[in-house]
Order: sequence, then C-alpha cells, then structure tokens
Amino acid sequence: MDKPVIILGAKGIAHPALEIFNSNQIIVYGFLEEDEKLHGNEINVVPVLGHPEDDGYLKLIGKKCEAFVAVDDNKYRKFLVELLNERRKVQPVNAVHERAYISTDAAIGHGNFINANSHIGAGAKIGNHCIIHSGAIVEHQAEVGDFVQLGAGSVVNSNVTIKEGAFIGSGVVIVSGITIGKDARVGAGSVVIADVKDGETVFGNPAAPIRK
Repeated sequence: MDKPVIILGAKGIAHPALEIFNSNQIIVYGFLEEDEKLHGNEINVVPVLGHPEDDGYLKLIGKKCEAFVAVDDNKYRKFLVELLNERRKVQPVNAVHERAYISTDAAIGHGNFINANSHIGAGAKIGNHCIIHSGAIVEHQAEVGDFVQLGAGSVVNSNVTIKEGAFIGSGVVIVSGITIGKDARVGAGSVVIADVKDGETVFGNPAAPIRK
C-alpha cells in the first residue's frame, strides 16, 4: 500500500491503529473525528483535521489517500463504512500489526483492525470491519463474521462460527465447534461450551445467559 491513510475516528482504537500503520511504514495523513473538541489537536504529531462527514477531506480518499475506520461503536462504524462506499466508492483498508500472525491459508476481508500478537490460523475466515485486539487467537477453520469484536487474549477455537456484530470480551475461551449468534455478547473471562443465540448475552464459566 503506497498511499497515505486517513483514519476516521480519533478515540479508542484510533491510537493503536496509528501505531499499526507506523509499524508498517505507512504514512497517516490525519484523523477525522466527530467530536469537535478534538479538532486541531494532534495524536503523536498526526493532526485531527476535521469531521468524518466533511466532503473537503473525504474527497482526498480514493485518489490521494486510503481510509481506515477506527470506531469501536458498531452502529457508527457501519455508518462510516457505508459513507465511504457510497460517497467515495472505496472500501477501508486493513490495519494489521507487523507482529500479528496470519496464516497464508487464512482469508481476511476489508477494514479489519488486527493488533499485535494476534494469531489467525490456517483456513480461518475473517469478515469485514472486525476489531481483533492484542493476543487474540482465531484457530484453524474458525469463521468470524462482519463487524465482530474479539477482546484481548480471547481464544476462538477450531471450527467456531461467530456471526455478524457479535462482541467477545477479553480472555474469553470458545470451545471448538460452537456458534455465537448475530449481535450476541460474551462477557470477559467467560468459557463458552454451548451455542449462543442471536442477540443473547452470556457470562461465566461455563457461560450462561444473563436474564434482562
């Protein structure tokens, strides 16, 4: 990737995303952030230029710059991805730390954040716009859908399926063959030994549904 990158978002994973691009000797042109209080500030000498929906900056994307969406909130993340798709006809690039391991047999989509010491095994499939924090492991032939978040040190064992929008907390262990439903949430430190339904929140060892 020869072009510099504009990062949409200047909070949360924006800081480690900048580190990732720096680790790969990719220039970050600047940040676009909806919180106007951050406009004009710098993050590690990189300026916060303006708002993500400002066409003055968006017009740079595609011709002169690539884009990466560094927003933790899935709803706003999806909005910004669609904005780039529609206005600029581009897909966000991946931010993959130089110390992440990705098997040559793994399939990785667009716009993913994959931090240091993560491990993506043989035949694993990672969708689009996922957030994979430091030290997370996705074992062989596991499938991770779009807009999934995997917490630091989480272990997704072989042949696990995680559907779109699911959130997996730090230190979670999901045993082989389990399916995690769409928009489900698994609390930090849980051990998942049974399938989790769409939209369900589970926690504990073994993980059990939390009653609302």
